[in-house]
Amino acid sequence: MPKYTPVTDALHEYLLAHRSPDDPVLEELRAETRRLMGERSGMQISAEEGTFLALLVAATGARRVLEVGTFTGYSALCMARALPPGGKLLCCDVSEEYTAVARRYWQKAGVADRIELRIGPALDTLRALPAGESLDFAFIDADKENYRAYYEEILPRLRPGGLVALDNVLWSGRVLAEDDQSPNTVAIRQVNDHVAADRRVQSVMLGLSDGVTLVRKLG
Repeated sequence: MPKYTPVTDALHEYLLAHRSPDDPVLEELRAETRRLMGERSGMQISAEEGTFLALLVAATGARRVLEVGTFTGYSALCMARALPPGGKLLCCDVSEEYTAVARRYWQKAGVADRIELRIGPALDTLRALPAGESLDFAFIDADKENYRAYYEEILPRLRPGGLVALDNVLWSGRVLAEDDQSPNTVAIRQVNDHVAADRRVQSVMLGLSDGVTLVRKLG
């Protein structure tokens, strides 16, 4: 038998039908994002990736979570709901427009008190964080050219055994297109190679959505 199964559109629908269903607030946020953002709505993570992130946060008991790149707040909502009592999520984004939608839905879902949103360049926000190992989990889904810089700022602040998830690591398959030397594609290839060679961590690249690399910091 093959070691992987190509996912057709029909098989993807089957996958979606066999996971815990989304509640009305998540469905409403996805619909409003499509209506308001048009083609930009493609920046929102897939529904199954949202479930995956929530499972990771809940399963690891993460209390201190960081997100780089929030958009309209879907991934943040999924993770915030999975936090234990007293858990906090710090979100980094540069857009007041996108995150205004996020704030409304966080309030509607009853998780606004668990989320701190900082507007501004994420590298500035990360570099202003305490230098100690204070994070349990981090999700990187922002501008691709800074992925490696975000990773390097986060890793020293991550506790041993903590996790980092990097989104879009397959970049719609363009990581294999040798003639594609665009800045975003080159940046994704570079961070993929960097993480795979990083002996400070254990990592695996998953074929979920547009590719997710999951990284565990070694003790």
